[in-house]
Amino acid sequence: MNYILKNENALFYECGYSCDNALFLKLENEAFFITDARYVFEAKEFVKNAQVVLAQDLFAKARELLTNNAIKKISFDLKDFTCFDFKELSKDSTIEFEEKLDLSKNKRIIKTAQELEILQKSVNFGKECFDEFAKFISKEGHGKSEKELWFKACEIFQKKGKLGLSFSPIVAINENAAKAHALPSEKKLEFGDLLLVDAGVVYQRYCSDRTRTACFDENGIIFDKDKPNFKDKEIAQIYEVVKQAQLKAIEKARVGMKASELDFIAREVIKNAGFEKEFIHSLGHGVGLDIHELPNISPRSNLELKEGMVFTIEPGIYIQDKLGIRIEDMVYLTKEKAVVL
Repeated sequence: MNYILKNENALFYECGYSCDNALFLKLENEAFFITDARYVFEAKEFVKNAQVVLAQDLFAKARELLTNNAIKKISFDLKDFTCFDFKELSKDSTIEFEEKLDLSKNKRIIKTAQELEILQKSVNFGKECFDEFAKFISKEGHGKSEKELWFKACEIFQKKGKLGLSFSPIVAINENAAKAHALPSEKKLEFGDLLLVDAGVVYQRYCSDRTRTACFDENGIIFDKDKPNFKDKEIAQIYEVVKQAQLKAIEKARVGMKASELDFIAREVIKNAGFEKEFIHSLGHGVGLDIHELPNISPRSNLELKEGMVFTIEPGIYIQDKLGIRIEDMVYLTKEKAVVL
């Protein structure tokens, strides 16, 4: 298959290097990394399995290469190119441009042993950051606003530049946690409050993703999903529902089942507890070079789960103006079962 890519992570996956102004062309047995003079020295140093091509106008050079190689049809991902990009790419061309949604993400859906090793390290670093953040909250968190806690989370999860953030952390107290992707506010953390933290790191370009919900009290906080320490019985019961939904999904995940079947397993636990309408998002998503990759573990996905896939399992219950509880872990699907990273 001949194809053209523009997304940075897609480029990195193909040749081990990317920048914010480049195109990757795969034409039969040849590959070209097209970029401008600002990046060409680094590209020549780091690009693997592709010829580096210097160009001032990337799309014009791509058209030239397509013409010179007598290409009649080439695949591309609509999500990677703006309307302007596509007009420039296809200008005055008789080539057939074949739409292939998620072209690169489909290629990356099964993780290699090397990728799994890097992902495991990313997850491990993420857990270390959660533990460090918990220590900070326990010592200095009382009276701090969500914005202040968020700022500290950004600092901790980046390890002073040694790691990247896989996304902007979510730090939400009590009713703000009912907003699945809550923005930090001026709300201050008090003893007895529920605190939801969703965060991840980037290590060697690969992401981690984890969510913990726990109670902050005079003894501090620990992000251990088996010890949330909720004193309020209702909150403790709702937490247990979410936990059991996650555990059952992890236990039942198998090669060959549809993604929608796995979502259904967790959703039924929450539905049977009376919170069907309060589980407002999909059960999970793939993780890799992008924080959101394939597979989508959703009620609408008929994708068959296969060995080597890495994805989150993150059920949640969200009650407006009251609370939000989510528990999230990344799993790797082996021949026999899902293994928590």
